[in-house]
Amino acid sequence: MPLQIRPMTQADVATAIAWAAAEGWNPGLADAGPFRAEDADGFLMGWLGDRPVASISVIRYGTGFGFLGFYICLPEHRGQGHGLALWRAGMARLEGRVVGLDGVVDQQASYAKSGFVLAHRNIRFGGVVAVEAPDDPRLVTPDDPGAIIRLDGAFFPAPRARFLAAWLGAPGHLVRALVEDGGITGYGVLRPCREGAKIGPLFAASEADAETLFRALAARAPAGPVFLDPPEPNAAALRLAERHGLSPVFETARMYRGPAPALPLDRIFGITSFELG
Repeated sequence: MPLQIRPMTQADVATAIAWAAAEGWNPGLADAGPFRAEDADGFLMGWLGDRPVASISVIRYGTGFGFLGFYICLPEHRGQGHGLALWRAGMARLEGRVVGLDGVVDQQASYAKSGFVLAHRNIRFGGVVAVEAPDDPRLVTPDDPGAIIRLDGAFFPAPRARFLAAWLGAPGHLVRALVEDGGITGYGVLRPCREGAKIGPLFAASEADAETLFRALAARAPAGPVFLDPPEPNAAALRLAERHGLSPVFETARMYRGPAPALPLDRIFGITSFELG
């Protein structure tokens, strides 16, 4: 039976998120809406008859960047070419763009065969955090998504306004920002997940500012562990995680096909997600 490939519906995205949970990726409780907000046709599913068997996300950002994630084939259907067929369809959708992905490290060689080059590792840290919210007059709950979106442009390779508007307002998400001289200098988002919560993104001008934002968010986290996904080259971010008793639990290989974007990794203390960059 030939594989049929078509864009996912909202319900299909929820199915792919459930698959990701089964793989141990610990997705957020409200991921489906924000994930489709930027590029609703960027989630592809492979079907055998009326049975979904494989997924991939190939999100177009702006005019020149794309990010690949959710590359999953159900275990009983692996080794039959279905994943490869979906990969080819996804990459065709991103043709002509620089493409990023966060892949498991043992698949790095496979991605390299498709033209992807390692940029750096991202390391997931996790653990139970016990902190009090800092008393810092610069901390605010932003009421202007546009200010966050403008700041975010310095930390991501392309505009992602639709995604961010949905991410900032998703059910259960908590947003904190630092304001100085009337402008936002950093922000973070706490996202409830199947297990505990993740903080991402966490963008800050300094280690001290990242500490303030981390504590403001972690103090409001639901019961369970808190996870943070810093890029390994940011030594200050690793120190922050270790300072709060977080331990490495997982890592990915951030790879790009095409010129790697020049991002300020020293100010990226936590990436937004492994799925969408």
